[in-house]
Amino acid sequence: MSRLASPGAAGLHLARHGQTAFNAEGRFQGHLPVPLDAVGREQAAALAEAVERLAPTVLVCSHIERARETAEIVAARVGLDPIVDERFAETETGAWTGRTFEEIRAEDPDGFERFLALDLDWGFPSGERFADQRERVRAAIADWRTREGPGPVVIVCHGNTIRLALGGRAGQTPGRPANGSLVAL
Repeated sequence: MSRLASPGAAGLHLARHGQTAFNAEGRFQGHLPVPLDAVGREQAAALAEAVERLAPTVLVCSHIERARETAEIVAARVGLDPIVDERFAETETGAWTGRTFEEIRAEDPDGFERFLALDLDWGFPSGERFADQRERVRAAIADWRTREGPGPVVIVCHGNTIRLALGGRAGQTPGRPANGSLVAL
């Protein structure tokens, strides 16, 4: 999918939050305040070790509970206070929020395929369009690039946020990053 972050690498690094019960069940979370489950807390601890090797100077996170909880676990390891930036939030999944992937695949197979393909012209019913999310994520990334200091910036965020940040590379749709993964931009 993308380059793994390497120790000492400067620049921006995106981390996906640890697993939640909704991730394990294959449910759309959107902006719901779903906490990490036991596996997710273990993933966040492992992520914290990887982030520590980067020696970041700034830690940023989405305002959504699962990203904030992951960032707090990372923060305890690296000694930084997370800065909340709502622009790194997950896609607002609208009417699909709380529903399973299986339900949606059966009810709206075309919409589900467009979701998987990260179709920028598509949006969640009563929710957000990927094009709009990509615009806010790209603006946030550009902003944080101007703020880069002497060391790496780590941003704890979400699967679609990372996919959209990485999108457009060689015309490929990025795969879904694993919970607790870390990628360099």
